Amino acid sequence: MSDAAQPTAAEVRAAAEAVKTALDRHLAAVERRSEEDDQAVYEAFNELAAAAEAYDELLYDRYDEVTPFEIPGAEDSLPPYTGPEEPNALSVLIRRDYAVAEPQRLLAQAQRIEAVDQEDGAEGDRAAGTLHGALGVLFGEYEPDEIASRHKEFGLEEGDSTLWVTAADESADPGEWLDAPFDQVDPQRVVCRFDVSSVFDEDDTDVDDEDDEGDEDGDEGAEVDLDGVELDALDEDEDLEPLDADRR
Repeated sequence: MSDAAQPTAAEVRAAAEAVKTALDRHLAAVERRSEEDDQAVYEAFNELAAAAEAYDELLYDRYDEVTPFEIPGAEDSLPPYTGPEEPNALSVLIRRDYAVAEPQRLLAQAQRIEAVDQEDGAEGDRAAGTLHGALGVLFGEYEPDEIASRHKEFGLEEGDSTLWVTAADESADPGEWLDAPFDQVDPQRVVCRFDVSSVFDEDDTDVDDEDDEGDEDGDEGAEVDLDGVELDALDEDEDLEPLDADRR
């Protein structure tokens, strides 16, 4: 990082003070806890985690030092489940991120789809001449799961993805949430979630490297119990994209 982009010493000091304040608020919330799943404690916990993470990043950027804090991931910070024990309905939230790695390939695929439609007599504006128009053609033609499995063919590169399953007391009325599908999501009704990220791959690589150093005799490592491990086959920040999924 360049000197111009580095945080100032004052910014690092302010971040440290923010951690101290968040610690005091968290302790006060714990001392005033009225029930096991106290919302105030949950909120104070998240504020403390965010303050500690911000301080850790600034400290590293400025001084190349780290803290002993381990910041929980998003899944670890979900509050305890308080939804119905026997849900009558489910909502599934999915987010998949892509980078447009090969714009020309994406345009070519969309133009090919458009050409086939015109041969079949379909009327409409030619949208495949621009990237945003090509994306509309692509996602209008294929199901999101098919795009996920063929993303390289469409000039896309996979980013992070997540799937959340939430419980509901009853199914929503038709059209009830379509104007704002991701508002008022209750994290305490999340039954389970599955995340896919290159971050996990990097963590696995580090573990594998350590294991390789310890297996000098060439023996293969023990089998790993996959129960409860996040599944790559099940592919949600601010906005969650509703890809062939219902709202939670």
